[in-house]
Amino acid sequence: MALDNGQAIAAHVYEPEGTPRASAIVSCAMGVTQRFYSLFAQWLASQGYRAITFDYRGIGLSAPRSLRGFEVDVIGWARQDCAAAINYAREKLPGKPLYWIGHSLGGQLLGLIPNREQIDRVVTIATGSGYWRQNSWRTKRIVWWLWFVVAPLATKLFGYFPGKRIRKVGDLPKGVIAQWRRWCLTRDYVVGAEGEAVRAAYASVRIPMLALSFTDDEMMSAQAVRSMHALYAAAPVEYRRIAPHDVGVPRIGHFGFFRPEFAQTLWPIATEWLERDGIERRCGRDM
Repeated sequence: MALDNGQAIAAHVYEPEGTPRASAIVSCAMGVTQRFYSLFAQWLASQGYRAITFDYRGIGLSAPRSLRGFEVDVIGWARQDCAAAINYAREKLPGKPLYWIGHSLGGQLLGLIPNREQIDRVVTIATGSGYWRQNSWRTKRIVWWLWFVVAPLATKLFGYFPGKRIRKVGDLPKGVIAQWRRWCLTRDYVVGAEGEAVRAAYASVRIPMLALSFTDDEMMSAQAVRSMHALYAAAPVEYRRIAPHDVGVPRIGHFGFFRPEFAQTLWPIATEWLERDGIERRCGRDM
């Protein structure tokens, strides 16, 4: 998938049988490759959607042989990589709805995407502010060590963040970890770190959203979920907070939604909402 700057990102398109009812872009969490979402994307295709996954530059199949010296940051991912995915989806399936399904970081980036107005509806999954004081308690206990010791030292030593070696997040370009660290140490996260123009951009987003979150998420607290979506001040947001016992399982967590055992329980929540005609301005159910 070509970018405006002449670079490219790796993407995969999952085609349904017959004419697609809509396009659905699945946007990855921080450090997670598109391969993680392949079964969910296949299921979306089985429901009639043209599902598109992609790797941000520096991640998965969009990574160079070495991340040392590779230049990109999170804003670049939004303004170029995500924008390219939207343009591609619109070009390949004009006249049909375009949906955005963002996991964690994938739901945080909308205010930074220049062509976001092309999106008809959004489902965010386990998306919340990364501000460290709003992390779930399990993450809050150790995240100060990541931001003040591990990330700065490891990045300086390797020239990138070697997440695979230390079993945290995944390998990330230097610009990505530096920018993300700054966001996570700032009270209002991305808009606090990047200034009033970015705050205004987030506040101008008007796309209807469903925010799915989970009571046992080891990273995102209920407060973090609310804080992040509050940045989308003009968007109608419906919140649904789900406990594992609601769907008869012992655990869901930050990544569990995309496991195939939830194809009959959690996955249809997203598609049924995407196809729904109306949405209330705000719904604070179960949070």
